[in-house]
Amino acid sequence: MMAEHRPQDSRPDTGTSRRRMVATAALSPLLAGVLTGACAQSTEGTKGRGREAVRPVPTALSDWRAVADALGRTGDMKRNVMYHTGFARRDLTVFSRGVHVEPPLALASHMAFVRYADGGTMVMGDMVVTETELQGFSDVLHRQGIEQTALHKHLLAQSPDVWWVHVHAHGHDPVILARGLRAALDRTGTPPPGHLPPPALPRPVDLDTTGIDAALGVKGSIDNGIYKTLFVRRETIAYGDRVLPPGLGSTTAINWQPLGGGRAALSGDCCLVAEEVQDALAALRRAGAELVELHHHGLRDEPRLFFVHFWAVGDAVKLARGLRAAVAATNVRPVTED
Repeated sequence: MMAEHRPQDSRPDTGTSRRRMVATAALSPLLAGVLTGACAQSTEGTKGRGREAVRPVPTALSDWRAVADALGRTGDMKRNVMYHTGFARRDLTVFSRGVHVEPPLALASHMAFVRYADGGTMVMGDMVVTETELQGFSDVLHRQGIEQTALHKHLLAQSPDVWWVHVHAHGHDPVILARGLRAALDRTGTPPPGHLPPPALPRPVDLDTTGIDAALGVKGSIDNGIYKTLFVRRETIAYGDRVLPPGLGSTTAINWQPLGGGRAALSGDCCLVAEEVQDALAALRRAGAELVELHHHGLRDEPRLFFVHFWAVGDAVKLARGLRAAVAATNVRPVTED
């Protein structure tokens, strides 16, 4: 029966064609209005579909005492707007490419809380879990209403296998968010509250940090023997209807672990928009870096951000000079961490 109808459907019908032309003419103004409205809406990206995006507000360390209690650890303030807490996986002994990876190089979980003008709180984090911990950790996040926004690796060949889970949540009670993250951490071997090693004594960095700074155009900082250089995106980044403070979910970071003789193992990631990706990848390879991952960290960022993780071993200053071209291929500015 279908075959019988096809020939009829394919023949022109003059009456029908005329009726369609009249109908189309009548609808043209309406269609034009719909398209104009859609185009206007699409230009409002970071305004939350026509609503002004909610902005972060400054806070002090004292504002986050209840969060610190829930997490079992006191954090610090970043740029007077982000409350940051780190959880180094000092329980792990990880090797990558024959290098013993120290926790500050690439094995630390981080989370940052931000207060917003409407009274809400956003938390974003990057959590380090072993492959055997991953599924149970994910289950707890789901039960606590905390989103997983990315799942990937930061290192190439490694033993044991380690994964990085990016998380996001928003609510009006930051303590509930912190308790949810603490519950997930408790499913891992992350040292629990009360079982932390004493604070490490400051260690000198056996690298030409002056040469690294000069090559990259930014003064780095020291974190337990690891040298760190940091850049943030210049443009305003939104996540859903929230404006992100500079550096939250939008940093280019390069960590340097001294190996002796001016050499370093470095683990880094570049924050990019789509138009920058290919030039940055090519520049990283020319600098002698190995590419590890290319992916998103978030689900609703605007503009859409990509991250390329990379690894390199060699003379630190020479690597820094090569990496300058990769950094220059992106719209970032240098930041000196406090």
